[in-house]
Amino acid sequence: MIDIQTLSSNAHQLARDLGIDKFDIYGSSVDSSSVKVDHGEPEQVKAANRSSVTVRVWNGDGRMGVTSTTDCDRAGLELALRTAQEASDFGAIDHVPDFSPEATVPIADLKDDLAPHAPIDELLKTLVDAERRFLEAHEAIAAVPYNNLAQQDTEQFYLNSDGAERREARSYASMYLVSKTEQPNRKPRSAGAYRIARDLARLDVEGCLREATEKTLAHLDYQKIQSGKYSVVLSPEAFLSLLGAFSNLYNAQSILDKQSLSTPDSLGTAIAAPLLSVYDDARHPENVAATYFDGEGTPTRRVPLIENGILTSFLHSAGTAKRLGATPTGHASIGAKVSISPEFYHVVAAQPADAASGSYDVATAENVILVDELHALHAGVNSLEGSFSLPFDGWLLKGGDRISIESATVAGDFRDLLQAIVHVETATEITPGGICPRVWVGELAVTGEG
Repeated sequence: MIDIQTLSSNAHQLARDLGIDKFDIYGSSVDSSSVKVDHGEPEQVKAANRSSVTVRVWNGDGRMGVTSTTDCDRAGLELALRTAQEASDFGAIDHVPDFSPEATVPIADLKDDLAPHAPIDELLKTLVDAERRFLEAHEAIAAVPYNNLAQQDTEQFYLNSDGAERREARSYASMYLVSKTEQPNRKPRSAGAYRIARDLARLDVEGCLREATEKTLAHLDYQKIQSGKYSVVLSPEAFLSLLGAFSNLYNAQSILDKQSLSTPDSLGTAIAAPLLSVYDDARHPENVAATYFDGEGTPTRRVPLIENGILTSFLHSAGTAKRLGATPTGHASIGAKVSISPEFYHVVAAQPADAASGSYDVATAENVILVDELHALHAGVNSLEGSFSLPFDGWLLKGGDRISIESATVAGDFRDLLQAIVHVETATEITPGGICPRVWVGELAVTGEG
């Protein structure tokens, strides 16, 4: 583990020796081990230790130079500072990044949350058993081609010449299982599930296996559907996938770069139905991979993005906050350019369920499509126009039955989708990207093969 006091002391002394008055350093490391199996035999066993350190130096003219290294010892740090100092002569003149005004703000409860790693043979035994039971669940399940059980420790730190010193470390374990089916005269089908927890002992292996099995079996008896307009229920994972794909709506850097569906004047406008509220909450208690500060040392926090359908906040770095007269939100990553990204979504129903909410029940819905998982977001999303056309896995809900859909795409405009939300369920689910309920949309275009 990194000794932040020693690192800071070395950095300040080296900076003085090199004539550097202003600098900051961000670093992170990951110590991980993982296994993958194939029909009861180990297919891949990996262990890795990866680290990266970014050093920024400002010269007397206010220009900034950046370099990166994997070496945190005194010699490596000196070389990185010297290189960044030389690069500062060629730094940008306009909108030069600066220290976050919150980099030295104390953070309560900032402490390590590490758990011991399980032995590799225990990882293998756990995954082999899960794969075996998955294969035995139904004769149509021929393989589990994508599977993984991993555990890792992550550590990050930030320090600067103004006296900021931050460090945090935590552990978590994760697992995923994805099936492949084979049936005579039928197309292969697949489904999967993912779980994450603080360590292997607390990882919900049974829940992962159960969900993956149930989804796989639910897709065996698939049928074609007719193209047309359908009422659609988006699963938590599907809705969060769309939120992430169109995150330029509330990304301040994208807005300043004119690569967004929003403008600086969009705050306070209604962009969704009043039923919806969306927060970004890196420190949510259910976020196993929670972080307490970003790459600029800014403390993370709960940020209201959409409240009662109103666009309430943008995600900011120190630089975008300064340009837009706002406060940094703890979403920056530093490098050659400062970037901004969401941390952990929390989607909730903004209004209590009304008497009509009883009609929004997947158990009784009629001619409604339940979208479970969206695919090809890298190709089927035009984030600057707001449009999407995406293949999906899902079911047609009819008469209390779930009929798996053979092949179909769902298309529309994300802004229209937000406005067309007719119900947000109160029960939420935890996913890798956040916490979210199922979201009902009045109508979307679905193209099938029927």
